[in-house]
Amino acid sequence: MTANQTPRIGALIRDWRQLRRFSQLDLALEAEISQKHLSFIESGRSRPSREMVLQLAEHLAVPLRERNALLFAAGYAPVYRERPLEDPSLAAARQAITLILDGHEPYPALAVDRHWTLLAANEAVVRLLGHVVDAELLKPPVNVLRLSLHPGGLAPAIVNLPEWRGHLLARLRQQVRATADATLAALLSELQDLPGPAGAEAAHAEELEDAAIVVPLRLRIGDGVLSLISTTTVFGTPVDVTLSELALETFFPADAATAERLRGLAANGGGHA
Repeated sequence: MTANQTPRIGALIRDWRQLRRFSQLDLALEAEISQKHLSFIESGRSRPSREMVLQLAEHLAVPLRERNALLFAAGYAPVYRERPLEDPSLAAARQAITLILDGHEPYPALAVDRHWTLLAANEAVVRLLGHVVDAELLKPPVNVLRLSLHPGGLAPAIVNLPEWRGHLLARLRQQVRATADATLAALLSELQDLPGPAGAEAAHAEELEDAAIVVPLRLRIGDGVLSLISTTTVFGTPVDVTLSELALETFFPADAATAERLRGLAANGGGHA
């Protein structure tokens, strides 16, 4: 990318401000600067300092990866490192992830990146993935959302597919709005085009997707149904891009029968409990 092609810092800040639905006055008050100063930055009449870029990015809740892009556009070096999860310096984080995943047995737990790519999973997840029909979907990199909603993945086994599909698509839409990530937007388009539940049931699920407090995943395994509720865990104060984009998805039994069946699956190595 040439200097002329590099996005201007002012335009990028304006784009993030508009994405967050802040007026110039709103952001200026949050950042404790004058509206005139912010206007000059956005128009290119004033070049913000490195500290000002980071201050505005903080108030706009800009993801760390995009904060680096803002700094670069302003002519500064990135401040947030991005290292592969396998990097020796992230050993403590990897150990924490392993402790959480293994400690959650016999209930499913997995780790994903910002694009829902599977990074790690415990044995409970592996046992459930043994019911996936299309082996191509299990070849790395595995996308968890695609695996959930694809007809060759877990979709045929999901008893409440309209409700679960609506929940996942609503969550993905929210991520697209929050991050403006092109890859997530493309994934959303792909998943919306997959064959899904039709008719009034599907329409009703779409209407209720934003109103649901807890949407269970009801998964038919063998001659029984697992009812699971999920929680998401993220690192609280990451200063590394990789860790900031990592999430742990842990599933808990929604009823005693599911808890018992998961324990039975673990004891039988994934066979019928």
